[in-house]
Amino acid sequence: MTLFDAVLLDRDGTLVEDVPFNGDPEKVRPLPGVRAALDRLRAAGLRLGVVTNQSGVARGLFSGSQMAAVHARVEQLLGPFGTWRVCPHEDADGCGCRKPAPGLVWAAAADLGTVPARCVVVGDIGRDVVAAAAAGAAGVLVPTAVTRAEEVAAAAWTAVDLPAAVEEILRRQAAVTPAAVAPWPVSGGGRGTVVVVRADSVGDVLVTGPAVRAVAAGADRVVLVCGPRGRAAADLLPGVDEVIEHPLPWIDPVPAPVDPVEMRGLVGRLAAVGADEAVIFTSFHQSPLPMALLLRMAGVPRVAAISDDYPGSLLDLRHRVPPGVPEPERALSLAAAAGYGLAPEDQPTLRLRPDALAPRPDETAVTGPEGYVVVHPGASVPARAAPAPRYAEIVAALASAGHRVLVTGGRDERELTARVAAAGGVDLGGRFNLAGLARVLTRARCLVVGNTGPAHLAAAVGTPVVSLFAPTVPFGQWAPYRVPTVRLGDPTAPCRDTRAATCPVPGHPCLAGIDPADVVAAVRVLAPG
Repeated sequence: MTLFDAVLLDRDGTLVEDVPFNGDPEKVRPLPGVRAALDRLRAAGLRLGVVTNQSGVARGLFSGSQMAAVHARVEQLLGPFGTWRVCPHEDADGCGCRKPAPGLVWAAAADLGTVPARCVVVGDIGRDVVAAAAAGAAGVLVPTAVTRAEEVAAAAWTAVDLPAAVEEILRRQAAVTPAAVAPWPVSGGGRGTVVVVRADSVGDVLVTGPAVRAVAAGADRVVLVCGPRGRAAADLLPGVDEVIEHPLPWIDPVPAPVDPVEMRGLVGRLAAVGADEAVIFTSFHQSPLPMALLLRMAGVPRVAAISDDYPGSLLDLRHRVPPGVPEPERALSLAAAAGYGLAPEDQPTLRLRPDALAPRPDETAVTGPEGYVVVHPGASVPARAAPAPRYAEIVAALASAGHRVLVTGGRDERELTARVAAAGGVDLGGRFNLAGLARVLTRARCLVVGNTGPAHLAAAVGTPVVSLFAPTVPFGQWAPYRVPTVRLGDPTAPCRDTRAATCPVPGHPCLAGIDPADVVAAVRVLAPG
């Protein structure tokens, strides 16, 4: 299993110097270090392609044959590419290939025998990485003098130049390759029973799914430990044989006191499992050491976790991950360090148990035929939800554009969903549990939601996401993973990287300023036709 099959590169400003509307092969100048970086990718077995906007053709500034000569010169200097995908149109033409539209990425991935989710797109302006996200690919922004500051702020992944981008691509590839770890000796010669811990909310459990499947591919039995807020997601993960639900107050945003009696009860439940080893998955701002202590008290002989703390003898494997890595890959890298990898036929996407997604006629009767847009206005963390009036305006705009809009939410959000749906949607607040919402999303054209659990649920069923993303946490770590996405919201807002649960800025400007017309346009990009 590898993360990526192919790397797609912008031409001007990324591979070669940006000469406006260049139709002259003699003006092609490779940027420093590019040839060596590309050769590293080729040596690693990654397929290469170019995706480039060239509106000079439509404007009559150079011909198709002149452009072909320029591309031949690029290959002469930088080596061969498996495909060249070019948009010759102008913005006003309204085509589906001109970046930031995803058409070039779709086509280039197909040319190279893969899918966008297994591609990285590297470019120097926002259009490049927006096109990547809209296709479901990873995007790396390599800023230059023409890159706007807001484009840098909005990018999920940045690098100082192409060689640095290649270094990180290869590092991320290597990080999910299982290490040659001698299995902990257990009876029968296998990996035995493995306890996997992911104590947090629904979204946190969902993004750990690929790592849980990797552990399950090598273990005889997997027991998942989670808190009450994540239990519904734990029940949906493939590869889990048993779930232990228990409050772990040091994880909760409003923690209750630690109850010694409850903790002793958890230690007893863990001891009864008879685990041979444990892998603790946490978010980047959490310590695994309290859970490691409980596992040691339960007699678990081998414990692995990501930790920047001094773990003493609590951890046998202390793994470290650089900042900015998407949470699913962060968890996968820990599993790989512990010697676990996804099965050859598996891919590092989010997934749910197939039996949980079986259609339910009673739900179909409520939602109507497939092809609707889902708007989910609630969030477990208030800072990540746009104001209700803005969501109502979004529903009205989508309805005016001809979309059938379903408004979903939990039982405690029914007042909110009724208010939002009154603008032109169907109110389904409180009608579905998490599995039911997943089934609703499988039949949706796309989901409009903040950076919260339903976004990851949509990614797990392959439904595109219009992400109204509050920048309180890094987009690169928490964006919907490997699913077509358009990010909206102000990435430069003062709440950026504060991890605030309640917006610290009056008026909630990062999301309150979203234009409903931009949401309609994003839906058009993600679900054309």
